[in-house]
Amino acid sequence: MHPGHKAVTGFVTVILALLALITGLVTRWPLWAWPVSAGILGAGAAVSLVWERRRRPVIPPECRLEPDLPIAPVERWECTVRDVALPSLSDDYDFLFSATVRWLPRHPSSDPLVVNAGGLAVDAVLERARQVTERYEPHRCSLVQHRLDGELATMVPDAGGFVTAMAENVRLRLEDADRERLAKLATVRKNEAVWEHERKWEQNKRAYLGEDVLRTPGSAVVWWLAKNDERIDKTVADIGLLAVLASAAHDQPVPADFHRFIPGLTPQPSAQDPELERTAPRTPDERVELLLESVGLPEEDPRLTLFLERVAEDAKLAGQTEIAEALWRRLDRLTADDGAPDDPYSSASPGGYSDDPDGVHGPGGHRL
Repeated sequence: MHPGHKAVTGFVTVILALLALITGLVTRWPLWAWPVSAGILGAGAAVSLVWERRRRPVIPPECRLEPDLPIAPVERWECTVRDVALPSLSDDYDFLFSATVRWLPRHPSSDPLVVNAGGLAVDAVLERARQVTERYEPHRCSLVQHRLDGELATMVPDAGGFVTAMAENVRLRLEDADRERLAKLATVRKNEAVWEHERKWEQNKRAYLGEDVLRTPGSAVVWWLAKNDERIDKTVADIGLLAVLASAAHDQPVPADFHRFIPGLTPQPSAQDPELERTAPRTPDERVELLLESVGLPEEDPRLTLFLERVAEDAKLAGQTEIAEALWRRLDRLTADDGAPDDPYSSASPGGYSDDPDGVHGPGGHRL
């Protein structure tokens, strides 16, 4: 408790004791009233002392060096920049940066004519902002603005150490034309991605149907049976349709084994059918060529000429005149290719036929 407060409390207590003494003598108090009044005076003094102690400040005034001096305001310098183009991650799309730049000179005694503190502060803030914006796509404008709010919210010295600068009221935007272009490009990219997925899905479906399901009529039947495993009769009824689909998918005719499942389709033998080749009519020259192929004698073999002559004579004797003539024609071509060797049976008649009234010689004068 302050010493002055103690003196005031003691003085008041003495005055009250004197007043009580005078009042007791004048009114002639009984003997028991004197100790009661003394106790009341003592209790009042004690309560006063306790009350004053509680009101004492935590830090005594004598311990405070400047208890009543206000805190001096911090002096700041500021300027505003508007719509400064800053690069983005995409070429030809710039952010437009606006903000209030605040700075403090680190050396207040510097001559303002020598150091332009405002220019240094603005350059430092723009450099810090550029390092942020160039890492983001232009359509992330809102996100980049919040990043700049946090990046430029603290005082940071410039490169030369002359000022510390920060930025407030940061605004970042794009030009209206750039924003419209980006919106159109985003729409095109999304549509292209959807189209690409649809195209791949269609390709996979075609490959699945053409190379797996409809690879052969049999594979088509198995696939349809798996789809309708509880209705085998339906699969059997659709075999013809499945065979047509599988053949059409590969631009091929329906196999002969499935013709019976296609109503109204008359079986047509294939041109490659060996049975057709055996039953089709042939000319005598074709039959001769087949005979030579089956014999297997090369044309340069001299035995081939003797073979043709003997077979032609035998065919004539057997009444197969057309075959005999075809053999002679083949023999004539063979001898013509070999340089027409001397033939003891040849004739000198101009037409190539000898005077053979009995018909014992064939074309070229060969004896039949």
